[in-house]
Amino acid sequence: MLERLQKIIARAGVASRRRAEDLIVAGEVQVNGKVVTELGTKADPEKDSIRVAGRLLRPPERRILLALNKPDGCVSTLSDPGGRPTLRDCLSGVSGRVFPVGRLEYHSTGLILLTNDGDLAARLFAGLGRGLPQTYHVKVKNPFTAAEIETIARRVGPIRPSRPGPNPWYEVRLGSARHDRLRKIIGDMGHLVEKLKRVAIGPIELADLPTGRWRAVSEKELRLLDEALKRLPAGARPSSGERVARRSRRRREFGQEKKTA
Repeated sequence: MLERLQKIIARAGVASRRRAEDLIVAGEVQVNGKVVTELGTKADPEKDSIRVAGRLLRPPERRILLALNKPDGCVSTLSDPGGRPTLRDCLSGVSGRVFPVGRLEYHSTGLILLTNDGDLAARLFAGLGRGLPQTYHVKVKNPFTAAEIETIARRVGPIRPSRPGPNPWYEVRLGSARHDRLRKIIGDMGHLVEKLKRVAIGPIELADLPTGRWRAVSEKELRLLDEALKRLPAGARPSSGERVARRSRRRREFGQEKKTA
């Protein structure tokens, strides 16, 4: 069946639709040996030979979305030049290529999503920027005062105690704010963040998934995620300068992926 090239490329997990359009315009896509640069060109993924940056496109048989519990001291990528542990070390038993959607800091732990679907990844990235909620558990040295809790709630998102004590845990629900901003705000208050763990992204929860293990996201969770993304407000269109910078960054990233593939 004929489909737009950018849709085929995105579904194969090579790139998002927007990034696929950049690759087409840049002359990085071939169909049956001929370079294609016109957006809207269609092809049949079952019959046509499609190459992206010289690599033969092999669309995945099915969409994969995994939830992984990232351990402390693990880099949120699939490879690391410094030889540190990566997410790849936690993916034993996964058939097919997947890549992470977003990152957690080196010493942060918890939920990371991985997929083989570039279009889904792009929607998730956009959704996180437009307010798809993320829930974190944060352990601090010494409890917050009432005024500090009010400040965090105003600047980051709703917060409530989840495990009281001298070194308490709090649950914080972030909208569009990033977790590194949460860590900075808490640090500016004079509190030491001892642990930071992401326990949910939208309707997808970490629950009792063991550290360093993964599970397949269920079809029900996928439907709930799709619904949550559709309910988010539309984001502002980036400026032309931002779009040019984004294209350049994507091309550099794609080139790096090619070298490490």
